[in-house]
Amino acid sequence: MKIAVIGLGYVGLPLAIEFGKKYQVLGYDINKERVKELSRREDHTLEADLDGLNQAMDLALTNINLGLRFSANEEDLKSYNTYIITVPTPIDKNNSPDLQPLIKASELMGRVISKGDIVIYESTTYPGCTEEDCIPVIEKVSGLKFNKDFYAGYSPERINPGDKVNTLTKIKKVTSGSTPEVAKIVDELYKSIIVAGTHLAPSIKVAEASKIIENAQRDLNISFVNELALIFDKVGIDTNDVIDAAGTKWNFLKYKPGLVGGHCISVDPYYLAAKAEQLGYVPQVILSGRRVNNSIACFIADKVIKLMIQKDHKVKNANVLILGVTFKENCPDLRNTKVVDVYNELKEFDINVDIYDPWVHTEELKEEYGIETIKEIDKNKKYAAVILAVAHQNILDEFSFEDYYNNGSVIFDVKAVVDRRWVDGRL
Repeated sequence: MKIAVIGLGYVGLPLAIEFGKKYQVLGYDINKERVKELSRREDHTLEADLDGLNQAMDLALTNINLGLRFSANEEDLKSYNTYIITVPTPIDKNNSPDLQPLIKASELMGRVISKGDIVIYESTTYPGCTEEDCIPVIEKVSGLKFNKDFYAGYSPERINPGDKVNTLTKIKKVTSGSTPEVAKIVDELYKSIIVAGTHLAPSIKVAEASKIIENAQRDLNISFVNELALIFDKVGIDTNDVIDAAGTKWNFLKYKPGLVGGHCISVDPYYLAAKAEQLGYVPQVILSGRRVNNSIACFIADKVIKLMIQKDHKVKNANVLILGVTFKENCPDLRNTKVVDVYNELKEFDINVDIYDPWVHTEELKEEYGIETIKEIDKNKKYAAVILAVAHQNILDEFSFEDYYNNGSVIFDVKAVVDRRWVDGRL
């Protein structure tokens, strides 16, 4: 099997590296700068195992039938026979699924695919998308017939950005195929690199649905504790204290309240909801959870302003420092970060907001959100409030919350990790 991985982001690159250790693999991306970066054996996402990358690329130097190469040239794809699609599946400004990356990738497949080839999708989407939305595009562009001239599989990605323990090969992989025979081929292919093993689903739709409910379930669990945080704030008690007490029961699940962003948990429920509505059912629980989680950024900003007033700080033209802007700890991933919503809400009150995050690629933040970070914290600058939004380890190691608290700053701890002696409010 000659494998081409389409899309070299957080999902595609680790996959290309692992397959590149055992197969002839082409990592393809339309972003020429990304291809140049990886060809230099560098990765700004910090997700690549650089030793593995070097191993896979070195193989390609010594054996034409093995190893990993990179390209942005569409023509190079035509000599491969197994294609794995790992492009993004975002939502638009109305929270509707944006299938354009998938459709464009499917059009690309239609231009390069040959008889007998297999196309495997990994991008998270709603059940039915692969066979009802993507495959017809390949058929139309290529002129080939599905399940006669070419075949398909679906194996949902389970990448957890920033996690160096639960990596690609250590997470069980769901697989599926468009025919029983192809399903076995797809399953064996992934078994060859996934140490944790695979689970062969009975159909592509089942595999698609399994992925989307993984994230919808987590979204709903977090929305429950976020709603508790809204209630307990009015009661006047700490949500985390309540969770710690309830967690002493053996079957209580200790989810924590927080901002819910990223490329999966805050996006995938909308895909499932859209499919349900398409079929005539309006989901209640799923969308209710989304509304709660989307309200948390405003709650944090409003709570910080109230605490500032209680400490006799003027709100207008006050200086506020936000620590961390990525969507999760210890990684540079900015996709759909809700810290930006906190920033924007504070700006509505004419507050001067600085963001400090040593993990962030400043150019990427500015391009995506129109926001710049400060390179270092001015120790002489008076901040009315400091918000710990993302608990990067280096921020926790470097920043003295005690000093700012003692100097009159409001300290708001979104992550509930700072010593409570130096905190005015927690989520």
